Amino acid sequence: MEILLVLIVLAAGLYVLKQREQQRRIALLGRYLGTYQIERQMEQLLDGYLRWLGENDPERRRQIRGILSGVEQSLAQQFARFAADVQRMEAPLAQVSRLPLWLPFAQPLLPARRLFDVRRVFAVHARGIEAVAANAAQLDPKAQAYMMSAELLLMQHTCHWFCRSKAVASARLLVRHQTPYVQVLDSVSRATRTDYLALVGR
Repeated sequence: MEILLVLIVLAAGLYVLKQREQQRRIALLGRYLGTYQIERQMEQLLDGYLRWLGENDPERRRQIRGILSGVEQSLAQQFARFAADVQRMEAPLAQVSRLPLWLPFAQPLLPARRLFDVRRVFAVHARGIEAVAANAAQLDPKAQAYMMSAELLLMQHTCHWFCRSKAVASARLLVRHQTPYVQVLDSVSRATRTDYLALVGR
């Protein structure tokens, strides 16, 4: 009975620690994102791509794609500024555990090889989003929209990983967008995938 009570108290304590750390990270990231319209424009693009692909009238499709191109450019510019702003984040706060699940005191206790710097990962996302918005690979419009969707979803995954854990981020990606993390990773540009994996590991 005493052992059970100790386990319950320990579990409750860990839950409180988890909630505090995650709320602190959510608030920190929110302060950086708060001055931008990144989340709104991301939703606008993802929904807009579906509407564009489902439109049968060629003229209307052209108009929608033109609007979406403008949103892509705006989002790329805003995310580049956000990624530059995030560089001011203090180094200890920018460290993220590579482990799939949350562990208490992971950042100060884990060796460097078990951590990654989210500031560097956001810089990778900024370059990837900018390159796809500029269509540096000269993709056809449908392939460009598909790749941009993947770049945005991987960036969102990083945000959730920073705030909670890799497992939670991957679960949210699957539930909210019906897309596995591996599929998203396979669908971004080669440059993004290479640079991203070099930082977070496989």
